[in-house]
Amino acid sequence: MKRSTMKGLALAAVLAAALAAVRANAPGDVPDMDGVPAAEPEAVGMSSERLDRLDRVMQGYIDRNEVAGVVTLVARRGKVVHFSALGQRDVEAGAPMTHDAIFRIASMTKPIASVALMMLYEEGRFQLRDPIAKWLPEFADMQVAVPAPPQERLTGRYKTAPAARPITVQHILTHTAGLANTYRGITQPEFQEVVAPRKPGDTVGGMLKRLATLPLNFHPGEHWEYGRATDVVGRLVEVMSGQTLDAFLRERIFEPLGMTDTHFYLPESKLGRFAALYRPNAQGKIELAEAPTAESRFVAEPHTYFSGAGGLVSTARDYFRFHQMMLNGGELDGARILGRKTVELMTANHTGDKGIWLAGPGYGFGLGYAVVTDLGPSGTPRSEGSYYWGGAFGTIFWVDPSEELIGILMEQIRPYTHLNVRPDLATMTYQAIID
Repeated sequence: MKRSTMKGLALAAVLAAALAAVRANAPGDVPDMDGVPAAEPEAVGMSSERLDRLDRVMQGYIDRNEVAGVVTLVARRGKVVHFSALGQRDVEAGAPMTHDAIFRIASMTKPIASVALMMLYEEGRFQLRDPIAKWLPEFADMQVAVPAPPQERLTGRYKTAPAARPITVQHILTHTAGLANTYRGITQPEFQEVVAPRKPGDTVGGMLKRLATLPLNFHPGEHWEYGRATDVVGRLVEVMSGQTLDAFLRERIFEPLGMTDTHFYLPESKLGRFAALYRPNAQGKIELAEAPTAESRFVAEPHTYFSGAGGLVSTARDYFRFHQMMLNGGELDGARILGRKTVELMTANHTGDKGIWLAGPGYGFGLGYAVVTDLGPSGTPRSEGSYYWGGAFGTIFWVDPSEELIGILMEQIRPYTHLNVRPDLATMTYQAIID
């Protein structure tokens, strides 16, 4: 494997040993690279020379001081062909980025929580069209906020009407329940006042009881709208299983898959690998937003709030293992998490032609994933049927079953939409396919 795809293994002896061992592996394979199965790019139909472009593009963002550092991973046919750590994990401390750096993955928690719930589906605990009120009675008999007609006397900004149908598990998994949220909708001010503030010792269950007091923004199933729905998913896991989401994920997913660095709250013993969080200043250059210290909300106690919508920290290696399991049809290294047909169900489009505003045109939504449905409008080289999601701190991943391809980007900057780092990862990956 070319030296550019093995950054971080600086010792010549390590590199020489890795190259010398190639003959002992399957054709094109190389020894594990920082804990992931590796291969020469050419062995899986990709170009080493073209993959070098990925590092050059990412280094440009670092050189322009637009991001502090990145970890990028590309895998095809179960083999990692690119795993690069560039820039700095913590600029203020002068700490270089490493392959095992730990990142706030935010909404990339959502697919993991969704898989957890579908594991219970496979145990016969529910059907997708079951009302969530069977387990969370606070969501029974929901009301919908209706804007006041211009000539109607009204004391508030809206009136309410009974929801046309119950909120189902499928609505929650596909973000079509109509829940009040922080992004948009007539109930946004009430959400910010009643739901969003985190109380001392708060739990997701407590937050959801507050959320259920607010009317919906639309009748369940009518539209797609992003929000706290996957917190409901995580809470359903807790109620159905009798465990905290933290315990369920650890025992049923992380330990079987060997995801040793994925946590809701980072142990202080691992702070030396935690990446700092940055934000752009007025000139678009990075400035510190949160230092990687024990005071971070991803470390500090109390450890009572386990958010399926966005609470995890993880590494590129761990996240690769999770999604290689999905690409394999629910199994990795002998650990079966889901059945193949359940993976197919999760990664199908469940939302028809409803607009997925956060992804844009050409996308639908499955059970925890956005899905590419039309290559032209999507403007992405990812194949139709690819599924993906990203996190609020700049991270992103995708899985492309047609090409047997996984891409992962880990960075820590918010907001990030002024940069093309995330789409550039896809462009630089797909242009390297040569078979």
